[in-house]
Amino acid sequence: MRAYRALTVTAAACAALGLSAPFAAANNPNGSGNGPSNVTVNPYSVHQGASMQVSAAGCGHGGTVWSHGNFPQTNLSAGSIGFATVRIFNHASPGHHTLSVKCHDNSLVATHRFTILAGNGAQGGLGGSFGPSTAETAIGAGLVGAAALGAGVHVVRRRRPAAARS
Repeated sequence: MRAYRALTVTAAACAALGLSAPFAAANNPNGSGNGPSNVTVNPYSVHQGASMQVSAAGCGHGGTVWSHGNFPQTNLSAGSIGFATVRIFNHASPGHHTLSVKCHDNSLVATHRFTILAGNGAQGGLGGSFGPSTAETAIGAGLVGAAALGAGVHVVRRRRPAAARS
């Protein structure tokens, strides 16, 4: 009975490998795809002067991303899914626009739409990045000095003579 189970498992494994061989052969072995596909942007709506992440599949050796008048031509990273971060020009015209993606190893071009919003976005994340003012520094130093003085007075008042410790 054990031999029958082993034979069944081996046959199933061979069948799985045999059926997956055509799919493996269909892919180009050097990692390049059949041109850019599944182009995505994040975020879809972006303010003037902000950054946007672009990704595309099928560019195994990398590629380029561009949108005339909206951001400079940018390199797309190599791999099964390539990524690029583009910075929208401050003077880009608001509205719906199209970006293009082209692989280095293929002449096909894929496009994707995105929206540029007027004005600058919120400058979040700046909290705590500015140093304290002179007044804040003086107040902080005064509080630390008062705490040290209070701690010293407390230690001196709690001290007992050595004869009383027995």
